Amino acid sequence: MEYKKTEEALAALTPEQFRVTQQNGTERPGTGELLDNKQPGIYVDIVSGEPLFVSSDKYESGCGWPSFTKPVQPTNINEIRDTSHGMIRTEVRSAHGDSHLGHVFTDGPVDRGGLRYCINSASLRFIHRDKMESEGYGEYIDQIED
Repeated sequence: MEYKKTEEALAALTPEQFRVTQQNGTERPGTGELLDNKQPGIYVDIVSGEPLFVSSDKYESGCGWPSFTKPVQPTNINEIRDTSHGMIRTEVRSAHGDSHLGHVFTDGPVDRGGLRYCINSASLRFIHRDKMESEGYGEYIDQIED
């Protein structure tokens, strides 16, 4: 499968999804529709469809955004030094869609690598495990735990 940003994909975004993914926005904490999602499946870039995170690596960090311990495919994530807002952080972007996803921090669960990928719901599309095969993500099913 080829993952890329297209005019059609951009046109289908809601204003909030566009603001977050294309203008480096951040959704308000606690408001993202995927924050409390506990279903088994995969999270993909809302723009390009590239696989980003699996539900097995999602955890409740209390930060107000969906949090993950690691990407499903590290080559699909670009990490960029971000000095905006008077802070030094590491921005996380999708490699193929170049969507702003959020930031990665080093205060995650130590027993799972110590990273916290703090990701905007607006930059993600969730695909339930039952639909992963039909939507072209079957190769990742074995990474989904109940």
